[in-house]
Amino acid sequence: MSLPKIDPATARHLVNQGAILVDIREAEEFARENIVGAYHLPLSRLHEAALALKAGKALIFHCKSGARTSMNAARLAAKVNGACEAYILDGGLDAWKRSAG
Repeated sequence: MSLPKIDPATARHLVNQGAILVDIREAEEFARENIVGAYHLPLSRLHEAALALKAGKALIFHCKSGARTSMNAARLAAKVNGACEAYILDGGLDAWKRSAG
């Protein structure tokens, strides 16, 4: 199972509609730089996390470049388990920043 990739413009649109950005990077990476409002759920703690899924809220998973998120798409999809729409931010935080300017 995999998750569809979306570009930063689509992600911003979904966030404006109520979607939740989920940053899967480790704590030190998140502390150094993050997208304002993103929920922090480190990949290393995914197995023990109870992902709070709100009805109708899409989730957009991201890391720094999109590589880590893509490599773990099956694990992320399994965590969501069809409870809501879920996506991967193509290009991650780097693409998000590039698209802002």
